[in-house]
Amino acid sequence: MRTIAIGFAMVLLLTIAGTSVRSQESEYSRKGADTCLSCHDNTATLAIFKTAHAVPSDSRGPFGHGQLQCEACHGPGDSHAGRIRRGEARPPIFAFAADSTAAIESQNGMCLECHGSDVGFGWHNGAHPSDEVACSDCHNSHASSDAVLHVATQPEVCGNCHRLQRNDTMKAFTHPIFEDKMTCTGCHSTHTDDIANVMARSTVNDTCIDCHAEKRGPYLWEHAPVSEDCGLCHAPHGSNHSGMLTKRAPLLCQGCHAQSGHPSIAYGTDGLASNMPSQFLLGQSCMNCHSQVHGSNHPSGSKLMR
Repeated sequence: MRTIAIGFAMVLLLTIAGTSVRSQESEYSRKGADTCLSCHDNTATLAIFKTAHAVPSDSRGPFGHGQLQCEACHGPGDSHAGRIRRGEARPPIFAFAADSTAAIESQNGMCLECHGSDVGFGWHNGAHPSDEVACSDCHNSHASSDAVLHVATQPEVCGNCHRLQRNDTMKAFTHPIFEDKMTCTGCHSTHTDDIANVMARSTVNDTCIDCHAEKRGPYLWEHAPVSEDCGLCHAPHGSNHSGMLTKRAPLLCQGCHAQSGHPSIAYGTDGLASNMPSQFLLGQSCMNCHSQVHGSNHPSGSKLMR
């Protein structure tokens, strides 16, 4: 009898110890989303039921058949939702807010478990992960309409971090961003494989030509900077100079082309010494004569004048 009693006592102690260990580890709640919504019943949280995440017929989504609902993204929440003693802090649950205790890498890793195919391999070494930008900094998975996915609202989301570029879009000459005709992702690929330039296409020129097809070459007579990089002459986010040029002509042109002996310098009685402005600099400046600055296919177009 004594042996049986000791054995029973040992089993009881092991059972209690096991229960104690399991109680320290959070488990999935029994009622799923109903447990979460008993407290988190605000409008921002409930909006998820208007998104693709909460489609019950989609077996791939968190609310699909057999899935874990809220806890598919936020992890086990039994200890978070359970009763706590007075004065004790409620155990945190995996969150995606700015004040989350979870590391950015862990937050992004949770998203990539389902959205891994939406980003390229190079994204992991790109500018956003390197600067510890979380997916939730740009995307709102609970919002019925994710602002970063819509033409009218995406520039404001990007502009929250890219302030310099946002300021450029406010200048006199810019792309029709605030006319709701294009987005930042029309030129940039935030989830790109290309770490070097984060462009929608392999090069800057290929990206520009997507819309500016009339500037596509090859030309019989090419303008060297045009075929190299559109950004050598144009400010892509905006400029106070016509044509979104980085400088006003003729200053832009004279960055490469010397003006000595050129008609743009007025001839006077003292040859080229006169400082009087030339009529050739009026209007379109250099483009008064060299109108085909992007290239020419005319047999006599070596000077890009026809």
